[in-house]
Amino acid sequence: MKIKPLTCLAFLLVAIAVSSPLGCGRGPTVSFENGTEVVTVKVEVADSPRERDRGLMYRKSLPSDSGMLFDFGHEVDTSFWMKNTSIPLSIAFISPDGKVIAIKDMAPYDLTPVEPPGEYHYAVEANRGWFGEHGVGPGDRATINL
Repeated sequence: MKIKPLTCLAFLLVAIAVSSPLGCGRGPTVSFENGTEVVTVKVEVADSPRERDRGLMYRKSLPSDSGMLFDFGHEVDTSFWMKNTSIPLSIAFISPDGKVIAIKDMAPYDLTPVEPPGEYHYAVEANRGWFGEHGVGPGDRATINL
């Protein structure tokens, strides 16, 4: 029996997907050390201007231990808002060395600018209350796992 090239390609792609980290359900995460334990949120990474501008807009829901990591590549002082975002969110602002600078709650569709008291390198959005429910607060440490 002769195997068709497309069949071989399909098997190869499945094998790659199953053996890759993303195929196994792993992927980028951010781990927070809250003083007593390490808690982790799975994240989508927004590291281009276009991805950061869109963020979590137009989403209907967000899985409970999931979020979005905004990587600016350098320190910034930009603000966030909830334009076209229906999911109530909390946001953690993180310094280049991984220190949580501030955590703020954000209301759906609210255009009020949200920002920390200083510059930051990363921001992580999760479902509103996620950080509080997991004991994460300012001064805790975050580790970005890409």
